Amino acid sequence: MAAARRTSADRRQPGSSRNGSVRYLVSSEAPPQTAEPSRTAAGRIFATRARPPAAAAPKTDPKAGRTENLFHLSRVRPEEMSRGRGPLPGDLCERGSRLPFPMLYSPLMLDEVTQAVLSREQVARYLRGGEGLSPVEARERIYAYLDELRTTQRYHIYRALKHPLYPILRKLTRIGEGMEHVERTVAAGRAVYVSNHRSHLDYLIGPLILEDYAVRPPIIAAGINVFGGAFGLIQRHVTGAIPIRRNSRDPAYLATLKVYVAEMLDQHDLLFYPEGGRSYTGDLKSFKTGLFNATLLAQDLAHTHIVPCALTYDLVLEDRTLARQGVKRRQRPFTREIAEMVGSAVGYETRVFVTFGPPIPLATYRPDSRRDVLQLAHLTRERVGRLYKVLPTALVATAMGPSIAEADLTGRVADLIATLAARGANLDITDPTMATERGVGLLALRGVIVRDGKRLRVRERAVLRYYARALDHLLTQT
Repeated sequence: MAAARRTSADRRQPGSSRNGSVRYLVSSEAPPQTAEPSRTAAGRIFATRARPPAAAAPKTDPKAGRTENLFHLSRVRPEEMSRGRGPLPGDLCERGSRLPFPMLYSPLMLDEVTQAVLSREQVARYLRGGEGLSPVEARERIYAYLDELRTTQRYHIYRALKHPLYPILRKLTRIGEGMEHVERTVAAGRAVYVSNHRSHLDYLIGPLILEDYAVRPPIIAAGINVFGGAFGLIQRHVTGAIPIRRNSRDPAYLATLKVYVAEMLDQHDLLFYPEGGRSYTGDLKSFKTGLFNATLLAQDLAHTHIVPCALTYDLVLEDRTLARQGVKRRQRPFTREIAEMVGSAVGYETRVFVTFGPPIPLATYRPDSRRDVLQLAHLTRERVGRLYKVLPTALVATAMGPSIAEADLTGRVADLIATLAARGANLDITDPTMATERGVGLLALRGVIVRDGKRLRVRERAVLRYYARALDHLLTQT
């Protein structure tokens, strides 16, 4: 009963609790005990737990002539961000202002990457305020972004993921090409893998191909929509994926993201998908430049190379969902997209080609030159397009008419193969008859086309166009 009658002032004292979370009033007086991190039952917030006093040296602010103790909460729910009151140490905010989190950020708390991010001029100028924000509000926002971006890669767990995912992976025959380019690049320094984006399965396939060849795993830049549920926990705490707010226009966020990615390149290789999401039409979309600019902010560009990569499937698991929608009108819950993928997986089997190309050196590109960034993005897209594996399903879909005899279809496929070969395309099968038979068989099994006697008819026109557009970048190039 005594605990129930505590005053609000009592609840604000260090060590008092409310709804299972601990809140602190940060003051210049030394607390009676030091603290160590511990996690609450919710698993989301870390508070401090008393332990015997230790001989910790306090921090002295020479300007104010006062001593402050450094303790902190290392993770926090977004809704808890503005509940605490009290001063932050040093120059983080003025006394009496509102805490950006119920925590105290200090040099002891900030990891090496975070400290490096905050010291970069691209971020530091936002810490000083502007864009309608006070310095305190700007710091709140940037610290929140950094907390969201923070990720961990646990390689021993990462490798073991192949076992629980076997029911999915056994349906996919992974074929790697151009691995000599990867091995040469990782031996020389950092590799930045840049790939097209066909399916949510890309997040598994790309890293697993590297694992198949004993290449060190990269961290992945992925849309924040895939960070929900159990898959999101795996992304953040196992694979080391960085959540990206693709539609954000906040300059403070964009600066923080780019610098954070650049600093992570000092420790890890990187894999990202610059199309900004899966292709709903089936074609190779234009590349966004944000993460190219982030890559050019890395400290050691002389030993950092972009490795272009093309992912190609005989059959895309989400083909019907993507083709029927045509364009991405809104962001749907990721759990719903996973449920649709599970429903489409019945009887699904496919080959998936992961083709790597020669590395692109970055030493001559400047991050402050918009022209250089655009040229790098265009060059990488061109390289990815040339690496794209031309598979029988795409050939048949391109040559197919509403109703056509199989012999006529074979003739059209032969002409198409000749055109693509002249343009240096990466062909899977060069024999027209074999390519037609395989492509027709796969599309008929998927229910996209049907046999009607000696003729072939289209059953799902939108899905057929989805596969046909995969070759647009090769057929329209000059």
